[in-house]
Amino acid sequence: MTDEITTLAAAADLLHTPCGEGHVAWRAWGDGPALVLLHGGSGSWMHWLRNIPDLARDFRVLAPDTPGLGDSAMPPGDAPAPAAAAAPLREGLRRLLGERRAYHLCGFSFGANVAGHLAATEGGHVRSLTLVGAASLGLPRPPLDLLKVRGLPPAERRAANAENLRRLMLHDPARVDATALDIQEHNTTLARLRSRGYASGDSLRQALLKARAPLAGIWGERDAVAWPQVRERLDVLRALDPGLMETVIPGAGHWVAYEAPEAFNAALRRVLAARAA
Repeated sequence: MTDEITTLAAAADLLHTPCGEGHVAWRAWGDGPALVLLHGGSGSWMHWLRNIPDLARDFRVLAPDTPGLGDSAMPPGDAPAPAAAAAPLREGLRRLLGERRAYHLCGFSFGANVAGHLAATEGGHVRSLTLVGAASLGLPRPPLDLLKVRGLPPAERRAANAENLRRLMLHDPARVDATALDIQEHNTTLARLRSRGYASGDSLRQALLKARAPLAGIWGERDAVAWPQVRERLDVLRALDPGLMETVIPGAGHWVAYEAPEAFNAALRRVLAARAA
């Protein structure tokens, strides 16, 4: 792992809450209003590596590994993956923040779907809900062919992960650096929950019909999961919440929080400031 990863990991408070036969692993930094960050599919808290140091200056940032991914146990039961993953997170937040909890919620990709299902059950506890590169909104998803990495020798696996980052996650090939590769290899090695199939359909949209939190949407302009129909996705969200706050970050891909961290952090901070009350 690069120093950037190990330094931030060492600075975290490592917390655990129940999940199935094991626990949810939470990492936390900073003080202030609570901000919960949910990573993408086949991911971990590291999807937020280049956002946490900035955000933790003003917020208590809580970044769990979603059940079935990273260091967290598989979720119990046989509910569809987004709802199954959301349930242990809800219980974890109750334990960590208390019955009168209030927090901002931000989810990326599959994490946006999980965040929607979490917000649907949390009522007024969620101050704001920011969806980043979200799918599952009832719109067509562009076809994306990714290379299989399981079982490959180390050098071939790293090369395949680099190619997948270029195809799916990062628009600028120069952004596929050693840190992004270390994150991708860590994440794909530990992933057990199969989340990719939930990118189609409208399960997130259905969950948002039950959520009360004000919505925001952040996309990279060249998000491979949405391009060239980013606007259509924002229109779905605006139909659900006419007060939607939206940002499209020029030249960035699906993993916009990593590819354009300064612009992403500024966009998320605008949402958090507007929804502070």
